[in-house]
Amino acid sequence: PEADMTVPGMPGVGLVALAGELSGMPRRHALRRAHEVLSYLGLEEARYRAAEEYSVGMKQRLKLAAALVHDPELLLLDEPTSGLDPDGREAMLRLLANLARDHRKSLLLSTHLLGDIDRVCESVIILDRGRIVSVGRLAELRAPHRGRYRVRWDGDGRDFLEDLRSEGARIETNGRTDEASVTVPAGWSNRTFFALADNRRLVIRALEPDEEDLEDVYHRVVAEGRCPADAVGAALLGGPMAGNR
Repeated sequence: PEADMTVPGMPGVGLVALAGELSGMPRRHALRRAHEVLSYLGLEEARYRAAEEYSVGMKQRLKLAAALVHDPELLLLDEPTSGLDPDGREAMLRLLANLARDHRKSLLLSTHLLGDIDRVCESVIILDRGRIVSVGRLAELRAPHRGRYRVRWDGDGRDFLEDLRSEGARIETNGRTDEASVTVPAGWSNRTFFALADNRRLVIRALEPDEEDLEDVYHRVVAEGRCPADAVGAALLGGPMAGNR
């Protein structure tokens, strides 16, 4: 759940055990599992403290423990890193990735933090105003856009960039004159980069594939689905079994 689920005065282990009982587990089994899950999530030393005294990051892990106590095959997670500082967010993402990879849990993760999706998920459903605009594995969604490169050189390359445009390339520079993201046309040979740079007496220092990140994919598929720019959300699906369910 997104909101706190603490019961005043109840220790963390009691809260997680209660979640297990509400899922139909016998009381002793639920309590034993609560201890196991809290230890796995790094809350062993705090398990007897009142849950309302936990930090934000600890409360997020406590809620995850309550969701895991009955050992479900599928976890539904709504903004699981919301409100966490960078260290807490990193720790939560590691936990989720481990649950998917090592414990074979499937995760249904809803979030606007697209970096979280790149870290945890294999597949994605992108929603725009409640309408599905794209579905697929992340690698497949990126596949049509692999003809993009990050190029870096020494010196002022404005003439070099114009030469690239004349050859049919699309350029993104973010205002820089010594670096660009270049999307090349079909049939492109990378030797053309070096030939054009040599014509302008420039030395290329780096040439590497510049694959789309998930934010690029999101904006592209939303733009392809409609023209207005105020997309409202993305629901992401992941986990090692997601492709088979």
